[in-house]
Amino acid sequence: MNLRKIGQRAAFAAFGAGALISSATAVMAQGMGHAEPGEIDFQAPVTSIAREIQDLHFGILLMITAITLFVLGLLVVVIWKFNERANPTPSRTTHHTGLEVAWTVVPILILVVMAIPSFRLLTHELVIPKADITMKAVGKQWAWSYEYPKSENGGFDFISSMVPEKQLKPGDLRLLTVDNEAVVPVNKTIALQVTADPSGVIHSFVIQSFGIRVDAVPGRLNETWFKAEREGVYYGQCSKICGKDHAFMPIVFRVVSEDAYKQWLVDAKKKFASVAPADSFAANDSADAVR
Repeated sequence: MNLRKIGQRAAFAAFGAGALISSATAVMAQGMGHAEPGEIDFQAPVTSIAREIQDLHFGILLMITAITLFVLGLLVVVIWKFNERANPTPSRTTHHTGLEVAWTVVPILILVVMAIPSFRLLTHELVIPKADITMKAVGKQWAWSYEYPKSENGGFDFISSMVPEKQLKPGDLRLLTVDNEAVVPVNKTIALQVTADPSGVIHSFVIQSFGIRVDAVPGRLNETWFKAEREGVYYGQCSKICGKDHAFMPIVFRVVSEDAYKQWLVDAKKKFASVAPADSFAANDSADAVR
């Protein structure tokens, strides 16, 4: 058995493993908006960024699987063919120019192959497209507040706090259900400015189904974006260990039709009229201008 055949068999096994991974993904990725009991895979993506993140993950996983099986094959060959009993008179060769060039160049090429889709994904995440709606999320101790600007038929803000376990209704999710959900329309580009209360600590804003994760830092305005392609309720949590109630500040976004969103704005203005925000939100502010 020569090295070429070993490499071919290792690659074939890797692609087989990749197919199994893809099938498992299709079966297990049933959590729409939140994790399901026993789920070990990503939540189902509802944005192009979330899909791209998952594709990159499984592509690199497939590549790593192929490399691992190839190295395992080489180790098996060495153990079988070059042990003391099978090869009592070992070679005295100490250098092989071609081999040394190969094991230097090949890892570089592998890293380049990994880098190209990685940088493309980073570009898609960091370059904010023209937004249909701009809103702001502020991390507090320990809840999130959301601001909708006047320039986009908003002009109000509200605090979104976790509903205590004793107050949960049938169908509510423990540690995830909130009293006031953020609402956005489906198939609209949302620019989300994220910061933390100046007197607070660093939080992290994460919604896995949207493919977004951004730090909320006091005194700093970060920005991310998403375009949800499916109506539903999508959950996230602060992923920074931000204090004693770190585990109790969930993030909930409800994605609705455009008509339902317009009606929600009308109702929300009345509901949150007594807590109208100060003129601290600038809908046209760019995170780049603050950095």
